[in-house]
Amino acid sequence: MFRACEVWVILALALAATMTTGVPAACNLGSGQAAVANTASLRTLVWSPYARVETGWEVYAPLIAHEVGTGCGPATAGFAAAVARWQAAHGLSGTGTIDAQTFAKFSAVWQGRRPYVALRARGICPPPPAMVVRAAPAESYLGKPILVRRGTLLAWRKLVAAAKRDVPGLARDPRWLSIFSGFRDPSSDAARCVREKNCNGIVRAKCSAHRTGLALDVYVGQAAGYGPDSSADPNRRAMTRSAAYAWLLKNARTYGFVNYPFEPWHWEWTGEQP
Repeated sequence: MFRACEVWVILALALAATMTTGVPAACNLGSGQAAVANTASLRTLVWSPYARVETGWEVYAPLIAHEVGTGCGPATAGFAAAVARWQAAHGLSGTGTIDAQTFAKFSAVWQGRRPYVALRARGICPPPPAMVVRAAPAESYLGKPILVRRGTLLAWRKLVAAAKRDVPGLARDPRWLSIFSGFRDPSSDAARCVREKNCNGIVRAKCSAHRTGLALDVYVGQAAGYGPDSSADPNRRAMTRSAAYAWLLKNARTYGFVNYPFEPWHWEWTGEQP
């Protein structure tokens, strides 16, 4: 057993570590080899996890941290330890480092939560819904007309009300969590993709989740000089650092919404089948 003086020494050392590094001492416990590797790749890894070349995995760090259940930053040993436990639980070598194989497993888990993706894997493009409703002007980004399934809109309203209760700052700017895209008519979407000569790329796919009426593009912030739906890496990084995105990561699934990882602004309701 520790004597009282020894306990105070341990607590003082832990507090000093936190004050010195800005990171909770528990996050720095353990071997640092994986943390060093993660720090090195965080902003330098060149890869294409979602069909487009990206540099680093910083955009996905909050999503990964939430998935593995840690509040530690991606450059810490605590983060690496949580990743190692998740890897081992999912049949991977528990190295604690983020690599292409590990991220592919993360992505499979995240994408597997999207009913639309499950249908597309079977070669099915869901038909458009029989009926959609219009969101109120106050619910849409800058008053843009938005159509969506009724159940999706009702669930989103509950989510937004809870988010603004939990994070009062979100209520002070009407743009936060407002919807800038919902249901997209398949015929007009197809005409647009032909017109833009991008029918099956990142920007516009032949069969979009938005044709289901279950997908919402919502405002979760933006970097200076970018729009709220720009997929540029600096813009997506800014989004994943916002209070709105952090709240969604923690709470959205409670309301039936899941995210497309490449687009921090894209959320889909799972309460109905596509």
